[in-house]
Amino acid sequence: MQTDPFTGRPTCIQGGRLPSDEDRRALQHDHRRRLEALARLGAAAARVGIGTDPDDDIVLWDSDEVGLLAEADPLWHELNEAAREFRDLLPIISLEDFGFPGQVEDLLADCGSRLRPVSSGVEATAFQAEDRSIYKFFMPRTDGRIGGTFEFRRGEEVALLADAADGSYRAMLEKFDLIVRLDGMPTEVIGVTKNEGVLVTKQTLGTLLTEGADTSGVQPAPLIPIPSRFLRAHRDHPRLYFVEGKPWLVADLHSKNLVRAADGELRAIDLLAARFPEELIAKEPLLAEWLERARIDPAAPLMRATDDDEL
Repeated sequence: MQTDPFTGRPTCIQGGRLPSDEDRRALQHDHRRRLEALARLGAAAARVGIGTDPDDDIVLWDSDEVGLLAEADPLWHELNEAAREFRDLLPIISLEDFGFPGQVEDLLADCGSRLRPVSSGVEATAFQAEDRSIYKFFMPRTDGRIGGTFEFRRGEEVALLADAADGSYRAMLEKFDLIVRLDGMPTEVIGVTKNEGVLVTKQTLGTLLTEGADTSGVQPAPLIPIPSRFLRAHRDHPRLYFVEGKPWLVADLHSKNLVRAADGELRAIDLLAARFPEELIAKEPLLAEWLERARIDPAAPLMRATDDDEL
């Protein structure tokens, strides 16, 4: 494992070279540990009356901000410990580490000579470094939201409607975890900037597909098509995916979000996702029953087979 040229921390990503299987497993483990640490931090913050929606306040929290209170109260001590653990897994960094000036007004215009602009979208601005690795800078909105997710509601003609919505830092970290779980492009979380709240990732370089190419037939194999009567999503290629037995909606894997890796495989570099809401699923028995069958058998049909004796 080499050293990242901007942060000096260990990294398994360099240019278009795919990490070893061992490094990929370690990368996946880091994503899960980070999410678990954020969940503990959020729970500890809630116990002392600190809101966590949006979650930018706790994500950008310096671990020493509650040091004095931690010495006097067990709940604040718990919060302080959770904050320290999370900070180890999502370090505070600076845009200056990447060659940007002290006051950044435009990432594209203000980048230094060590980063070459690649693309800029609604969520992130991407750059290619000298070693050909891809660095993405996800900018938060003024209301503390960052990235995207789905919000669900019941429909009249379909069981659920999934609308694209503003996301959160947790939703972003979940997305990076999903990309790696789906054998997408290896993605490291580098850190978050204290002043701007910019979330920075590093990703293996791939070859872009032709813009507008049809990707409906090349979706990642673990993703399960969803019967149209169960869901309508306002994003391309909505699919079902199970994370530790829980159903998730994964979508938006169009031609701009898939690239060809060095081994010739198509791999995801971005997506939009959200966990299916249990409370709404419970109100749709047919959907709930299909999800349970699909969890066991991804090829499960829309309707459960009925024995002749039951007719």
